Amino acid sequence: MHVVLTAPKARAHSGQTVATLGWTAQSHLWSLGDDGVLNQWDAGLDQATKVAELPKDVYPTVMQWYPRLKGQAGGRSQPDLVAIGCTDGHVRLTLSTGRIDKTVEAHRGAVTDMGWNGDGSALLTVGEDGHVKIWSKSGMLRSPLAATGVPVYNAAWSPQSDHVLYTAGDQLVIKPLQPTAKTEQWKAHDGVILVVDWSPVNNQIVSGGEDRKYKVWDAYGRIIYSSTQHDHPITGVRWCPHGGYFAAASYDMLRLCDQGGWSHSLQRHSSGSAYGLAWTDDSLQLALGCANGDVLFGHVVGQRVEWADYEVVLETADTIQVRNVSSGSAETLADFRDHVSKISMAYKHLVVITSTQALVYSTTNWHTPVIVDLKEGLVAFVLQTPNHFALVDKTHGIQVYSYEGRLINAPKVANSNPERFTAASVALSDDTLVVIDQKDPKRVHIVDVSSGQPIGKPMVHSSEVVEVALDQAGGTLARHLAFVDKNRDLHLATARRSTQRVGKLGSMVESLSWHDSWSILAALSNNKLTVWYYPATIFVDPEILPKTRTERAAAEFGLHPQLESFVGHRCLVRRMDGALMPTAVSPYPSVLHGFANKRQWEDAIRICRFVKDPSLWACLAAVAAAAHELNAAEVSYAAIEEIDKVQYLAYIKTIPTAEGREAEMALFGRQTAEAEAILLKAGLVYRAISMNCQLFRWERALELAIKHKTHVDTVLGLRQRSLKRLGPGARETSRQFLKYASQVEIDWEKIQSKIEAEAEAERSRPGAVPYS
Repeated sequence: MHVVLTAPKARAHSGQTVATLGWTAQSHLWSLGDDGVLNQWDAGLDQATKVAELPKDVYPTVMQWYPRLKGQAGGRSQPDLVAIGCTDGHVRLTLSTGRIDKTVEAHRGAVTDMGWNGDGSALLTVGEDGHVKIWSKSGMLRSPLAATGVPVYNAAWSPQSDHVLYTAGDQLVIKPLQPTAKTEQWKAHDGVILVVDWSPVNNQIVSGGEDRKYKVWDAYGRIIYSSTQHDHPITGVRWCPHGGYFAAASYDMLRLCDQGGWSHSLQRHSSGSAYGLAWTDDSLQLALGCANGDVLFGHVVGQRVEWADYEVVLETADTIQVRNVSSGSAETLADFRDHVSKISMAYKHLVVITSTQALVYSTTNWHTPVIVDLKEGLVAFVLQTPNHFALVDKTHGIQVYSYEGRLINAPKVANSNPERFTAASVALSDDTLVVIDQKDPKRVHIVDVSSGQPIGKPMVHSSEVVEVALDQAGGTLARHLAFVDKNRDLHLATARRSTQRVGKLGSMVESLSWHDSWSILAALSNNKLTVWYYPATIFVDPEILPKTRTERAAAEFGLHPQLESFVGHRCLVRRMDGALMPTAVSPYPSVLHGFANKRQWEDAIRICRFVKDPSLWACLAAVAAAAHELNAAEVSYAAIEEIDKVQYLAYIKTIPTAEGREAEMALFGRQTAEAEAILLKAGLVYRAISMNCQLFRWERALELAIKHKTHVDTVLGLRQRSLKRLGPGARETSRQFLKYASQVEIDWEKIQSKIEAEAEAERSRPGAVPYS
């Protein structure tokens, strides 16, 4: 991916520095230079028309258009508002007609930067006097937020508009608006910091300074990336609207960089330093205001995606090249109605996004795409599953379609602003949608795709959730959610069960990816590439979870690597320098899952015997136990020398009823409540009482016996025997047991005969046969 730079034939600012520029809500570019002329560029970006001119001896430094707000379209038309900061310390609130509506004396010395907050209700200004101030839309001072004592050259709002980031010499400061909240401050560069930007989408910070470096930070001030030294100071940085990349500018230089910091491309020009950078809403076009009076325009091309054997490249704004690297075949897709803004490929389907359409191509038919007409709104990203894809745009939120172009649903999620959806905060499978709550990131909403309705209450975690991912292999009740929290701990949760279960898989996780077809999870953590052959083992038999995991050193990936995909038996890892490194993973777990999915257990056992890998045997043991396949589970546990579990499985096989065996397998998976519910639903009351007694859940056993008016004496007798085994000093202390012990006679002959009668009754139930 790279930027193609072009320049108009004539300069619009007569050789004077273009101090600032910006795009209006109607996608018109305006530029403002040291000559005081405010120009509007035509649709072709070839010519500029003078709109207004600032008063004499007034030199602009920064210009910020009032933000486009959701739902602003329609209704009575009002002029756009632009705030212009100047070297005399004044902020001039100007209408799009060029008339200055109000002049505010904001700073002593030049206004160096400004910015509207997300809803346009407040304007942030900073200046050479070292002050940071917040103003109302009408120009009334709301808060003198900070006084640093050194010039503040740049500032930015946080995504929630509840913090302000600003520079102070070589320091970066994150100041909360609440006076009692803690201020974060750290040394970010070895020289004065000139420029910063904070992405409202990915919540990352980029900074540049006189040390000739740009750096990427997370919202807590932790370094993500530091560039090498350039030839000149970094004079401009700007995130694109969808947060996937940013531009960094210096003297005669422009870099397009991934959100991880590595450089997609470097372009040279001869227009001097770039002081103003502005992206269009679709993140495909960039305008640069330069020191020699040029306004340069950059077009982003060369987007590249890979899936399986396919490589897809956006070669120009309306030409896509598709290559099958295995067969060597190639297809050229062209003649789109509008410029292509995004491409996504997975599950044998290519989704192409333009400003008005989504075109869906199949690997079996590259000539007749399915076309979906888009409503007004910019698609931020695309999610794909085996049977569906979702378009996430900044106006309408999430819309789920089938690959045939049919709208499945457009679910509305509580506490969600579509402009703040990210690929990390939204996960999709064929039947489930998961979204992190934007107001309270500890909460995760789980939504049914077909109905658009929430599945139970939101899942609540102990700390903030930062990333979610759904497996694509499980059935409706076997869907699993992997998520990473603020502490970088990796957890697994059941997504669609009435009783949610959560287990911790690992810590210090930097990146994760599910296998594209099976329930296999890969993660980069602690400088290792870790693969869980069946992560749901944590719910089936957590004791053997370590045996289902393989690890390999990941030193060759460097610092902060990212897992791009996990397809087939290959993980694709992106290094911090941008290099893609394919990494082989054992193919046998995928084969094993394929056999288990078809219930071909003999074939599954055969491949484990062939490979002779304990991890594969442990995987089969967990998968078979989860599927209640006792024979395969018994053989697998024997292979990994879990003798106690082999004996327990042998006991389960002697139980005559299917419900009894199902309950024991639920108990095997530590699901006591579910096991009891299965037994009671099947009418196996005595077995439920006996199970609680064996688990020393005496109060629950007595409660069931009283409720069903049976085996009260059995529970009391077993309790007395248990106390005797504890020694002569053991005494009954439970009021319930003391009460019924004085009322019920314990006759072991009667108890034994009732137990034998229950066993005979269970053996006589219809369909009651031992497991085979």
